[in-house]
Amino acid sequence: MEMTILQAVLCGVVYWLAVGNLPFVGLWSLQRPLVCGAITGLILGHPVQGAVIGATINLVYLGFMSAGGSMPADMGLAGVLGTAYAIVGGLDTDTALALAVPIGILGTIVWAGRMTFDCFFVHMADKYIEEENITNLVANVLLPQILCFCMTAIPCALAAYFGSSYIQGILAMLSGKVLTVFQIIGGLMPALGIAITLQYIFKGESKVFLFIGFLLAVYSKLPLLTLGIIALLVAVVYVQVTSAVQPATAGADYDDEDDEEDD
Repeated sequence: MEMTILQAVLCGVVYWLAVGNLPFVGLWSLQRPLVCGAITGLILGHPVQGAVIGATINLVYLGFMSAGGSMPADMGLAGVLGTAYAIVGGLDTDTALALAVPIGILGTIVWAGRMTFDCFFVHMADKYIEEENITNLVANVLLPQILCFCMTAIPCALAAYFGSSYIQGILAMLSGKVLTVFQIIGGLMPALGIAITLQYIFKGESKVFLFIGFLLAVYSKLPLLTLGIIALLVAVVYVQVTSAVQPATAGADYDDEDDEEDD
C-alpha cells in the first residue's frame, strides 16, 4: 500500500502528542508503542495489525526507565514509524521490530534538542514572574509546544511519507540472508526486553508474585479481566500488610533503645 500525505501528517501528530507531555497524554499512555502503534494502524486502515506490531515493539521497552531526565530510547518514534513501515512495506513483526529499535535510539536526538532549546523558555518565565506579568506566562506554555511540534511532528511526517515509499525497495535490495538476519535480530529483541524487566522484578520482594501469577494464569483458566482484579486486590492487601508491619517494627526498635538507655 501507499501512504498519503494526510496519513503521514496524522502519524506526525500522533508522535507529537506522544512526546509533548500534554495533560492526560504522553509518557504514561500514548507514548507506549502498543498504544501509538494501534493508533498508527488505525490511521493506515489496519488497526488490528497496528496493535499487534505495536505490542511486539513494546516488548523491548518493558523495562524502560527514564531517570533524571535521561531518555535511553524514544518509544513513541519507534512505535509510530516502526508500525507505519511494517504496514506499508508488508513486513512481518520480527523485521519491523529490528527496524523500530534503531529508530527509537535515533529519536533520542530529538529529546536532547528539545531539552536544550527549552531552557530559553525557562528564563523567559523567570523574567515574566519578576515583572509580575502573568498574562505572558501563557506564551511560555505555547512556545515550547510549538517548538516541540516543529521538532517532532514535521520530521516524523516526512520520515513516514518518504521512508514508507522506499521501504519496499530497500527490502527488495536486501538478499535473503540479510533479511533473515533482520528477522532473527527482531525475534531476539522481545527476549531482551523481558530479561531487563525480570532483572528489576527479582531485585525486590515481588518475585514470588510473578510465579503465583504465572501459575494462576495457566492453571485457573480465568479470563484476563478476572485475573487483573485478583492481582489488584492482592496488591492492595500486600500494601496494607506491609504498611501495618513497618510502624510496629519501628515502635519495637524504639522501645529497645529506651530500655538500653535506662540500663
